[in-house]
Amino acid sequence: MNTRHLPSAAALAFAVALLGGCAKDIDARGNLPPPEALAQLSVGEQTRQDVRGLLGTPATTAVFDDETWYYISAHTTQYAFYPNHELDRTVYAISFDDRGILKNVRKLGIEDGQTVNIASRETPTKGREFSLIEQLIGNLGRFSGAPGGAGGGGGGGPR
Repeated sequence: MNTRHLPSAAALAFAVALLGGCAKDIDARGNLPPPEALAQLSVGEQTRQDVRGLLGTPATTAVFDDETWYYISAHTTQYAFYPNHELDRTVYAISFDDRGILKNVRKLGIEDGQTVNIASRETPTKGREFSLIEQLIGNLGRFSGAPGGAGGGGGGGPR
């Protein structure tokens, strides 16, 4: 190889590596039971133990009771440093009656979800905030040259 072309080859390799790092990543998240296992579910006949044996442990259960199990899976993508974007979501909501018998199997998608807005309010705290200068000046008298170290805590000198 000619040494004249070495800088341009290095620049080209750097550009390829830089652009390759910006490629979209598509990730599969969650635990989606296989279709053949879902096909074996029999409403009104199977118990919680039967369903757990077929599908495995659910991703989560209902908040206030154990009557609904959720199996959740999603595909997300991210481009470079931008935030994640959800491409699709599949949720199987499996409900049981009060005796633990399979009552209902529902398949939900991303269109069935609801956006939850997080409150941006803050809880006020007592006291006041000090500026950087106030913090620095306030700390001037707190340090001493005692043999025990800063803060006057340690021990070694007379009391």
